[in-house]
This record gives sequence, C-alpha cells and structure tokens, in this order.
Amino acid sequence: MKYLFTSVVLLISFFTLAQTKEEIIQEIKTHQASENKDFGTAETTILTEEDFKEFEELAFYPIDLKYRVTAKFIRTPDEEPFLMPTTTERLPEYVKYGEAHFTIKGKQLQLNLYKNTEPYDEPGYEDYLFLPFTDLTSGDGSYGGGRFLDARIPEGETIVLDFNKAYNPYCAYNAKYSCPIPPEENDLLIRIEAGVKAFGKH
Repeated sequence: MKYLFTSVVLLISFFTLAQTKEEIIQEIKTHQASENKDFGTAETTILTEEDFKEFEELAFYPIDLKYRVTAKFIRTPDEEPFLMPTTTERLPEYVKYGEAHFTIKGKQLQLNLYKNTEPYDEPGYEDYLFLPFTDLTSGDGSYGGGRFLDARIPEGETIVLDFNKAYNPYCAYNAKYSCPIPPEENDLLIRIEAGVKAFGKH
C-alpha cells in the first residue's frame, strides 16, 4: 500500500510538472501574440510607416524552456549611479541593483540588473528592473545592438529570467528612438537562441 501511495504521488507530481510546463509555454505564446498585436496595430506600433504596411509578424526563436532559468539574485546596495550610453546623445542615469547568477548549457553566467534613478511616470513600475544584454547571436540571428529583459525586484534570493521573452530595443525598428546600449559586463559568451530575432529575419 505504501508503494502504491508513493507511485500515485509521483504520478500526480509528474502531471503537475507537465501542466506547469504547458502553462509556461502558453504564457510565452500569449506574450508573443501580444507583441505582434502591438506591432500590427496602427495606434500602438513603433514601426515606420513603410515597415508597418508590410508587417505580418515578428520572428521568434522556437520556444525553449532551457532558456528560462531560476537565477540566484544578489543585491548590490552600495553601487554608484552611472550614465548609460545610448544610441543618441541621451544619457539616462541608472544604478546597478543586483546580479543574477545562473547556468545555461553547463556554463556559469552572470547578468547585472539595473534600476533607473528617475521614477517612472507610469504607476506600477516602482519595482521595475532593467536587464540589457548581448550574446553570441547578437548580429548573427538577433539584433546586433543586444536585447532586453524586463524584471521585477524579487522578494527572496532568486529571480526567474525567461529569455523566451527577450525583446529588441525600439531603435531596432525605428531610428527615431533612443535606446540604451548594453554594458560590456552583460555580454554573454553563449548563444541565447530564444526570444525575438532581428527584425525581418525569419
């Protein structure tokens, strides 16, 4: 009876895990559909008029959950604010808020997360963290200027980074925008084949 109970628990755990994986994949698909809707709607698109006329959908790498990681989060409270270079003369002020340590394909990796020293105009972004990065796909499949991830300040000592939701800066689509340039310390020496590809690449 004990072994039967254990088997049932393991079976339930398996299906719970499978369902959770399915839910995560669906969440990513919903995210991608939302991105396509924003780009394909005249009121919300950032595309140039010419590109908007021809737009069908963004190109994404296949969803791959090995690029969704639970990272160790280390806060760095004594950092000095700095001016982050952008694609224009604009120099927004950020401060390094913490570090994410994680492993992908057996490689130990680290990314810094930053917080803007200026409060956001839009409510609900008080705990928003900015994560710009480059990797070995930058300029070879994904946008050469790097990509971004959104994150929130975690309550504990871990943070989930889902590179399937990595997105391009606005200037990858329209030169009128000013976009932060990822700091060199956020260059990952690995191919992150997840998230959005370079615009026009299918």
